[in-house]
Amino acid sequence: MNTLTVLIVVLCIYAVAYRYYSAFLAAKVMVLDDTRTTPAYTYRDGQNYSPTPKWVLFGHHFAAIAGAGPLVGPTLAAQFGFAPGLIWLAVGAVIAGAVQDFTVMVASVRHKGKSLAEIARTEISPFAGLVAMIAILFILLVTLAGLGIVVVNALASSPWGVFTIGMTIPIAIGMGLYMFKGPGGKIRVTVPTIAGVTLLMAALIGGHTVANSSLAGALSFSPHQITLLLAAYGFIASTLPVWLLLTPRDYLSTYVKLGTIAILILGIFIVHPKIQFASTTAFIHGGGPIIGGHLFPFLFVTIACGAISGFHSLISSGTTSKMLEKESDARFIGYGAMLAESLVGVMALIAACSMTPGDYFAINTTPAVFAKLGLHTVHLNTICSEVGENLAGRTGGAVSLAVGMAQIFHGLPGMSRLVGYWYHYAIMFEALFILTTVDAGTRVARYVLHELLGKVYAPLGNQKSIVAGVPIAALVVVSWGYLIYTGNISTIWPLFGTGNQLLATIALSVTTVFLVNMGKVKYAWVTAVPAVFVGITTVTAGILSIQNIFWPLTKVAGKQFQGYLDSSLMVIFIVGVLLVAADAVRRIWKTLHGEPIPEEAFGPSEQSGSVPIRCC
Repeated sequence: MNTLTVLIVVLCIYAVAYRYYSAFLAAKVMVLDDTRTTPAYTYRDGQNYSPTPKWVLFGHHFAAIAGAGPLVGPTLAAQFGFAPGLIWLAVGAVIAGAVQDFTVMVASVRHKGKSLAEIARTEISPFAGLVAMIAILFILLVTLAGLGIVVVNALASSPWGVFTIGMTIPIAIGMGLYMFKGPGGKIRVTVPTIAGVTLLMAALIGGHTVANSSLAGALSFSPHQITLLLAAYGFIASTLPVWLLLTPRDYLSTYVKLGTIAILILGIFIVHPKIQFASTTAFIHGGGPIIGGHLFPFLFVTIACGAISGFHSLISSGTTSKMLEKESDARFIGYGAMLAESLVGVMALIAACSMTPGDYFAINTTPAVFAKLGLHTVHLNTICSEVGENLAGRTGGAVSLAVGMAQIFHGLPGMSRLVGYWYHYAIMFEALFILTTVDAGTRVARYVLHELLGKVYAPLGNQKSIVAGVPIAALVVVSWGYLIYTGNISTIWPLFGTGNQLLATIALSVTTVFLVNMGKVKYAWVTAVPAVFVGITTVTAGILSIQNIFWPLTKVAGKQFQGYLDSSLMVIFIVGVLLVAADAVRRIWKTLHGEPIPEEAFGPSEQSGSVPIRCC
């Protein structure tokens, strides 16, 4: 299959979708209006509400949403073949993922930068808001575990990777101090950008020296040790002011991410890597060594981010909506960043499928499972030698993706001797994706828990309080850290993927009600159609996961608690989503039949003072 043709077609789809469909959503559906003052100015506090230039905020938002999903999901889904993942990535992003991110962001801006659960409370009902808040919290914790376990598997026993990723923290803090607290009181971008990228490349090169020095042993950590370090990072990042670490780190990461994607695109144009996988494989009927279920519905929960991701709705309504300078920026940031993430997913799929099936499955399955597949490795031993690490059995998708990327980079002129550097660059690239999502996600989870506990005891709802914030942040990281510490990719990823897509169903249901309450009934299909599709596929996947993955663990010695826990979490996800969706349908029915919309909802009267329009 010609990868160059595939890439050109996908880029054309994104360009047309952004030019026309996003313009339609902005002008006709959401009616963006730059005369409205955004919450970033109304509630400016220098910590969470902070007006941020469009390109800087795009970097923050893209880095926060583009976690492990668009990298690992397509890589794991390569088991089904090249075509299914490619189609879902391109089509799903255009009509579902980007629509969700954009509409949730605008809805949050018009609700004072409030969270998705708070929007559900004001647009649907207090009951829907409470159920959504509980469901969001549980789903978010599992999502963070799903993202985190990938970086744990990638950085375990890798001093080069640990050093490089560790250095990004002080680099980002230095950038934050100069960008936001430098002389003159203005936000400075050029100097810290150049310095940050330069220092980051120095850290990558320095990692090779460290890995071959006496420090290597001190920086070689086990998966459990990496989990503890990751939890400590999540705690610190979620409690520091957003401008000090989160925004500059995300901004820096965006340069690495977009730069790497640009190099990958260039590599495909020059190298023309051959797709080694068939369009579809026998595993679409189930029984695969990585994903045991059938193509439907498991493709749609394996490739979560990249096509649509409920986690994005929490970023759109949790941090980005508090930093938007004007409403029109939401189109570029909300819709545009999702298309960029989908492109990342396509690149990941191409990189994974450019490997031989033998090498791919040798990395993504245990040696015992691989021995039963009847496949043989081709280049893996040579790559292991060049990288300096044993890569067989490194499940989770991150390592196989890094190998695929390194093989493409290896084909560029003058790069044949730099496979080891390209591999570790790819690992850094992946880890940056994940860590920027972990710190943003942990912060959002802390906000949600603040809101939830604040309903029981008011002082706990104060997000600016150190007394309340520190223990709540600790509770969040302990929760997702425990899931990583005791789980593995085969149990956490199905839980993450299903929970993540169920959260997308909640987000699309809420924005559908938002549109109906706003008098835009004739346009409500833009969110209602993807909500129904994602809801049906994901609930089906959740039920099958309980039946075939989680509940059987209750009969395995030493796995009983994990089986009960995972099954219970999945039941909570499904019940929560069904309750919110049912309440959304009830609210739409009442609105269309003349009942006044909730008092705090953003209705037609908010825009023009006109009589609310209840029907199309």
